[in-house]
Amino acid sequence: MKYMILSYASQQDYEAMAGKHTTKAEWTPEDMAAMAEFMTTVNRELEESGELVETRGLVAPVHTRRVGARDGVPYVTDGPYAETQEVLAGYWVVECAGIDRAVEIAARLGQCPYPGNAYDNAYADIRPIAESAEDMGF
Repeated sequence: MKYMILSYASQQDYEAMAGKHTTKAEWTPEDMAAMAEFMTTVNRELEESGELVETRGLVAPVHTRRVGARDGVPYVTDGPYAETQEVLAGYWVVECAGIDRAVEIAARLGQCPYPGNAYDNAYADIRPIAESAEDMGF
């Protein structure tokens, strides 16, 4: 079964990682290196086990464009990027034995080092990926 593991962040998180002053702990170059090393290690482990299908990080929310429709007319706005609003920051698609293994992988990803205690309550969502309409339960 394939699962998508979704991680979240806010614009403030991205700014702190870029060394900008926010209410969150600023990331040093050493903090960034530790995160990169951790992610590289975990991704390599998942590749070697044959469980990693794909992973990507997403750029800061300020670069987002939201496309919607009002009365059938398309519109485009910037965002979402409110300081406190969490948005999708990255994802992993894994193919593994079941939801319990996907939970283990997400928990391992949650051990990523970070400065301060700003991410002590971070979370990830795990969602099964439908391979067919039957998987959707319709």
